[in-house]
Amino acid sequence: MTDTAEHRPAHPVVFLVLYLPYGISAGYVTVTLGWLLSHAGASVAQIAALAGMSVLPNTWKVAWAPVIDTTLSAKTWYLIGLVGTASSLLGIAILPLQVSLLWAFGALVLAGSVAASVTSIAVNRLMAFDTPDRLKGQAGGWSQAGNLGGAGLGGGAGLWLAQHSGHPWLAGAMLAVVTVASAWPLLIMREPGREGRGQSYWVTLAETGRDVLVLIKTRIGLLACFIMLLPIGSGGLAQLWGAIAKDWSAGPDEVALVGGVLSGALSIAGCIAGGYIADKIDRKQAYSLFGLVLAAVAVAMALAPRTPLSFLAASSAYNVVVGFCYGAYSAVTLEAIGKGAAGTKFNLISSISNVPVLLVTLVDGWAETRFGATGMLYVEAAMGVAGVAIYGVVAVATRGLSWGTLFRRGRIAPAP
Repeated sequence: MTDTAEHRPAHPVVFLVLYLPYGISAGYVTVTLGWLLSHAGASVAQIAALAGMSVLPNTWKVAWAPVIDTTLSAKTWYLIGLVGTASSLLGIAILPLQVSLLWAFGALVLAGSVAASVTSIAVNRLMAFDTPDRLKGQAGGWSQAGNLGGAGLGGGAGLWLAQHSGHPWLAGAMLAVVTVASAWPLLIMREPGREGRGQSYWVTLAETGRDVLVLIKTRIGLLACFIMLLPIGSGGLAQLWGAIAKDWSAGPDEVALVGGVLSGALSIAGCIAGGYIADKIDRKQAYSLFGLVLAAVAVAMALAPRTPLSFLAASSAYNVVVGFCYGAYSAVTLEAIGKGAAGTKFNLISSISNVPVLLVTLVDGWAETRFGATGMLYVEAAMGVAGVAIYGVVAVATRGLSWGTLFRRGRIAPAP
C-alpha cells in the first residue's frame, strides 16, 4: 500500500497504546517480580540476571524481524505476540515465589520477552509506514512513552496489586487483560502489508537484505548504529528499583510509586518531551545530551541521603530523564531507517541499543555486590559519560576528509 494525498496519518498517541504490552512485560519482571523474589531470598545479582533474561531477546530480535517483515501482516504478527506476552505474564504469576524456581522464572521471562519483541517489531512497521518525517520525533516519543508507561503499569500497578490484594497471581492476570486490550488501535491503523507482496519469499528476503545494507552504508545509518552501541541513556537502574530499594529503607509502596503510577507519568512526559526536542535539534546530539543528564542524576542520587524520600525524588528524576533518552532514541532510529524493510532496520538498531542496556544492568548488579549502592551509581554515571565522549570523538573525526575519502572509494554512501 502506498501513501495517498487524502490519507491523514494516525495521531502518534496510538503508538503509546500499541507499545504498552512491550513495556508491561519488562516492568512486571524488573519491578514486581524483582521485589517479590528479593524478599523471598534472591540476591541483587540473581535478580539482575533475571532482568538480563528479559533484555536478552531484544539484543537478537533483528534475527527474526525479517520473518515478520516478509510473511504475515503487521497486525497479525502483533496479535500473535500479544497472545504470547499475556500467556507468559499468567505463567509467571502462578509460579510459587521460591529461589529454587529461578530457572523456571527465567524460562518464562525469556519466552515472554521474545513474544513482546514480536509486538514491538510489528508496531515499528506500522510506525515507519504511517509517520511523515516532520512527526518522527513525536511518534518516537509517544511509542517510548508506551514502552516506559507500560513498564510503570507492569511494575508499579503490578506490585501494588500483588502486595495489597493478598494474591500475588492477581497482578499477572490483570496485566494480561490490559495487554490484550492494547490491540484496539489496530482497528484504525492502515496495514502496510508485507514486503515484496506477490513475490517469492526468498526474493523478498533478498530485497530486505539489500534495504538493510543501504542503511549501514550511509553515514547517518552507521552513526545511528554506533551511538546505540554505547552505554548512553541505557537506564540500567530502572531494571533494579525493586532490588535496591532496601538500601534507602524504601518499602513496597515507594517502589510501587517509583515503578508504577509516578514512574509512568514522568516517563511518558519525558518521552514525549524528548521526542519533540529531538525534532527541533540534531537528534543524535539530543540523545547524547540526555545521556549526560542521566549520568548527573545518578551522581546526585549517590550523594543524596539514604532515606525513602530521597529514593523517591532521585529515582523519579532518573525515570523522567530515561524518558527523554528513549524518546530521542526512537527519533534517531526513525530518521535513519526510512520505510523499506522498516521492521528489520528498526530492530537492527534496536537490537544494538539493547546490548548496552543488558550490559549496564549486569554491571550495575556486579558493582552493587562489589562496591555497594553508592559505587554502583558512580560506575553507571562513568559509563554514560564515557559513552558520550567516545561518540563525540567519532562524530567529529568522521566529518570532512575522513568520510569524504570513504565516499570517494565507494565504501560508504553519503547520507540521504
